[in-house]
Amino acid sequence: MLSEFDLIKQYFVRARAPRATLGIGDDCALLTPAPGMQLAISSDMLVEGRHFFAGADARMLGHKSLAVNLSDLAAMGARPLAFTLALALPAADPAWLAGFSAGMFELADAFGCELIGGDTTKGPLTICITIFGELEAGHALRRDAARPGDDIWISGTLGDARLALEAYRGEVDALDADALHQAGLRMHMPAPRVALGRALAAAPLAHAALDISDGLVGDLGHILSASRVGATLDVDALPAGPVLALQPRALRRRFCAAGGDDYELCFTAPAANRAAVLAAARAAATPVTRVGSIDAAAGLRLVDAAGAALALELSGFDHFTSA
Repeated sequence: MLSEFDLIKQYFVRARAPRATLGIGDDCALLTPAPGMQLAISSDMLVEGRHFFAGADARMLGHKSLAVNLSDLAAMGARPLAFTLALALPAADPAWLAGFSAGMFELADAFGCELIGGDTTKGPLTICITIFGELEAGHALRRDAARPGDDIWISGTLGDARLALEAYRGEVDALDADALHQAGLRMHMPAPRVALGRALAAAPLAHAALDISDGLVGDLGHILSASRVGATLDVDALPAGPVLALQPRALRRRFCAAGGDDYELCFTAPAANRAAVLAAARAAATPVTRVGSIDAAAGLRLVDAAGAALALELSGFDHFTSA
């Protein structure tokens, strides 16, 4: 039977030159930011039965656990550096640990992000990652920086992850096996938009940004509240995922606007930067879509393609009020 320290050594310690000043093996890790850089730090927790189904594929879960944290760095425009992992396990299952660590490290290697410490214990399956990134001082894409007249942009597509979740629950018409697989990949293996976030912050091209984890309407509301502005959102301009795009309009509107688990970027940028934003998106190999504008008047106004007001009752996900 694996002990706690055997588990860490076998599945989470890697034989490679560390980027951290001091990594796994001491009471604390040490990071030394480059001169003129700031550290960006974020934590996310995933709990079995709340954030993922019991029996979820371990490799996909390893990917998603790190991806949601990388997405937070992308939203600030930060370059990934390192992360810590706190892991509660019902049992030390070698097959699960091998799959989980493989999925996590595959993504970590793709973004040059090093595991530098953490903790393990026995308990209900819970995964908590704290991630560290760096960016030029004063270049962070903050939620409180949107300005009237800014365009609102969305990266990638929305809604397929929510469609997959509702299909698994039997809450929507059944999808065929291929469609469910495609939509399920958006739910289980989101793609962090780090390159786009870096480009938007480095120039800088954008004013404010966040990642869409709890649904666009709810998450955009955080920008509006922090920036003390309002917005007009063209719901029919929202880029539906390829599987959701084949569904009825009412479902497309609802899942694009308030689906959650998309981990795309929502950002605001001056209208004068439209060409530069599109060029940065092409360089980052990430499509972007302009979907609305920031207004001086408070509140979020939802409209259709013709500009007519939509009476849609939508809200973002909340861990204590949502089912």
